[in-house]
Amino acid sequence: MKLNKLFQINTGKKLAFVNTLIFIFIAAILYFTLPLVLNYPPNSTDNDFQIEIVGIKYSHQFLILITVLLILLYTAFRFVYSRLSLSANKENIDSIRKKAFNYPHLMLLFELFVPTIIVAILLFAFNTELELVLRISTVVFSFSSVFAIFSYMLSKNFFTHKLIETAELTENEINGIRLQLYKKLLIQISPLFLYSFVIILLVSMSLMTVEKGDLLNHFYRQELLATFPDDKVYELSQIKETLQSIELKSEGDHTFIMSATDGSIYDSPEELNDFFVTYTMDFYEEMDGYTYEYYGQNREGSVVKLNTTEGEYFVGIRYFVFANTFITPFILIAALLILINSLFILYIGKDLSNDINSVVNGMKKISNSKDVIYANNLPITSNDEIGDLTSAFNEIKKLTKTYVNQIHNNQETLMEKERLASLGQLIGGIAHNLKTPIMSISGAAEGLNDLIKEYDSSIGDPEVNNQDHHEIASDMSEWVIKIKNYTEYMSDVITAVKGQAVALSNEEDISFTVGELLKRVNILMKHELKNAIIYLNISMKTDENLIINGDVNSLVQVINNMISNSIQAYNGKPEQNIDLIVEKQNNNLVISVKDYANGLPKKVKEKLFKEMITTKGKNGTGLGLYMSYSTIRANFNGTISVESEEGKGCTFSIILPI
Repeated sequence: MKLNKLFQINTGKKLAFVNTLIFIFIAAILYFTLPLVLNYPPNSTDNDFQIEIVGIKYSHQFLILITVLLILLYTAFRFVYSRLSLSANKENIDSIRKKAFNYPHLMLLFELFVPTIIVAILLFAFNTELELVLRISTVVFSFSSVFAIFSYMLSKNFFTHKLIETAELTENEINGIRLQLYKKLLIQISPLFLYSFVIILLVSMSLMTVEKGDLLNHFYRQELLATFPDDKVYELSQIKETLQSIELKSEGDHTFIMSATDGSIYDSPEELNDFFVTYTMDFYEEMDGYTYEYYGQNREGSVVKLNTTEGEYFVGIRYFVFANTFITPFILIAALLILINSLFILYIGKDLSNDINSVVNGMKKISNSKDVIYANNLPITSNDEIGDLTSAFNEIKKLTKTYVNQIHNNQETLMEKERLASLGQLIGGIAHNLKTPIMSISGAAEGLNDLIKEYDSSIGDPEVNNQDHHEIASDMSEWVIKIKNYTEYMSDVITAVKGQAVALSNEEDISFTVGELLKRVNILMKHELKNAIIYLNISMKTDENLIINGDVNSLVQVINNMISNSIQAYNGKPEQNIDLIVEKQNNNLVISVKDYANGLPKKVKEKLFKEMITTKGKNGTGLGLYMSYSTIRANFNGTISVESEEGKGCTFSIILPI
């Protein structure tokens, strides 16, 4: 239920929608900006003239381009976000986290380049000239960079939240696309520099083009009006000769003579394209003789209309307003500035990366240290937030050292308390287990003493025959056998007690049998079970000669601790049962202690083996079961599991590999 709550598809839909709105907003700015920065001629867009020249209006072109891009981007957004919005489970959580690491960088690159490529392809489909395609693509790329940065900032929060939400669900490291900090800064900041430089370059070119175009148009028109008064009728040959007297300002400028009725060229050293001819004919009066060659081009014209013997003709001069040789320095300067800024970003990123790596390397040294509290503090190498981070880490390390010492002290206190409790329990068991055989030996000694007296008094008695002597000897032999059995039992008790008194830290490579293990458990728990009137039912489902490697005393103490917990679970209720089941499952030996008491509360069960927790209140520390788990893990490479149902009982299972 928790996993499903974390991954809701609605979040992805909202983000895709918000990204789409941002794109539409930037596209709207681009719609009004593009004709300005590319210096589109007046009256050349969204009218019949544009349909005649291009075949489609600017607004329609733009709408088609934006619609295609919107569909593409929205589909991409939905795809990406849905890949992270699927219902998560333990099997695919790592894959989702890997995507959350990789997708922000991949989306940034996608948003930078794909819109520009799509626009270029569609412009070619509209039969747009190559130079204009390059200029429009440059502007689109600059605006795409802005959109990519905004989208990255918005989406990054989504991906970060996914990583935070899923962090507790996995322990695996994610091997996603790893970017060093300085490279990451370069990718994130460079688009803004590119946008700034491109816009500055284009705006500068546009302003210079307009200013120079106005100056040249004013100069050439004044020359044309002065050379050709409009109150005369001219011969075409005369006009051609007279045009030679006008001084041209640059090498590429040239004169032309064109019919004002059908646009046919009478004289021109260079070809005039359809845009130039049609624009001149359609907008001569409105533009007062100011004409243009194409959308965003660098050539314009100044025209006057003259009456000739063959009808009305346009006489004009076509000139460059912004030569390509003049653009080159701008491009070189922009490229140089971009390079310098990129190097500066790399330097800042590298400097930050070095400071962070210093902290990381210091942390690694501390983590690899055998004793963290004796590791050196991290050196503070910068007087900024990184320095604050290092200082804060050193303070945490200082507090950790204090806490570790406190934990050691508390652990020793708890261990001592547990040892004393175990010692008291052990002493009670010793007293009970040795009391019966000692009393039996004492009774046997008295009986043997009576037989000795009887035998001594019978010496020399004529009524005592050989058969009587044999009977006395037989009785004495029986008492001796009983004493021997009692002493062997006492020896077993002492051996078991001695083993439990040995420290658990003994790492000697020893082994024992299942039969020996159960014998010691039975001896040491006999007194506590008898006092509680609880019956231990041992179920042997494997060979008692099966050998277990490890310290028998450690395992005995763990099993005894579980049996004691089961006894206490009955809260003093007598005539109850505890099952001790030993069986072999696959390649494991499973030793289960099962009671039929009240079971464990859910909150206790969740914390078992993770921390010291007890259900005994002030009478318990929780150390016994915690140490038991640690003992099984450390000494036998095994584990402990628990099954419990409130009101029906509890089963602890020790699983040992064999």
